[in-house]
Amino acid sequence: MDRFDVAKKVSILGIIGNIFLFVIKIFIGLFSKSQAMIADALNSAGDVFASVMTWIGNKISSVPHDEGHNYGHGKAEYIFSMFISISMMIVALKMLYDAVLSLILKNELIFSWMLIIVCIITIVVKLFLYLYTKNLYNKYNNILLKANMVDHRNDCVITFFTTIAILLTKINVFWFDGLVGIGISIWIFGVGLQMFIESYNVLMDGSIDNNSKKKIISLIKNNKKIKKIGELYSIPIGYKYIIVITVYIDGKMITNKSHEIVDNLEKDIIREVDKVEEVLIHVEPFIKNNKSN
Repeated sequence: MDRFDVAKKVSILGIIGNIFLFVIKIFIGLFSKSQAMIADALNSAGDVFASVMTWIGNKISSVPHDEGHNYGHGKAEYIFSMFISISMMIVALKMLYDAVLSLILKNELIFSWMLIIVCIITIVVKLFLYLYTKNLYNKYNNILLKANMVDHRNDCVITFFTTIAILLTKINVFWFDGLVGIGISIWIFGVGLQMFIESYNVLMDGSIDNNSKKKIISLIKNNKKIKKIGELYSIPIGYKYIIVITVYIDGKMITNKSHEIVDNLEKDIIREVDKVEEVLIHVEPFIKNNKSN
């Protein structure tokens, strides 16, 4: 099973699980007038949208390269991850408005043990989805899987605090319910903003991470035939990068030998650095006492 098949499976499980959670949460939340539970239900509705976006984005990004897209359609992962992040921030702002209004109007929820049962069900379902998705993300490094993994984790934490808010109403502490609604809103907005920035950086051709860059430079320096390293550029193509490097080799070396050195270096970098899809090395002659020295 490749990374695209895995993302498809995760998105389908997410759609089914989140629709189930949304239905029971919104029904119980409206019945009990719990802003925290209604906020949690809206979060589940956003999760359904996120899972659908994961499915669509994964389907597009799995299309192989063609004449119009020489490096495939991998950036679709980041485009749809950005859609998910924007939807999360919009939902968060609406939830924040409702929660603040609830505090101002001093709305009181109707306690029900069904609220607690729904919270427990949510935590169990989301914990399972989180652990399952985390395991697959660690194997396949798919940003859409990461978006779902983080979302499932956040839902576990959010629902835990929702449970506390509901239990506090048993001793007539109603303000905490609205406060939790505000906290959930801020949490979701922050996660959405973080995802947006990550996707934006890739779509705007952000550089490969520093650890990978240091590893590439180390591999080049280990080759004693290379006298100097020039420019190093990285171009994102979905979840991987094209690396463009200029190296300086003894100008007196025959062309075939210098090409053999860089060909082997290209293979070493692709093999040792997971995020690299292709390496293009430009060779320049290194001459002692030259101004380029």
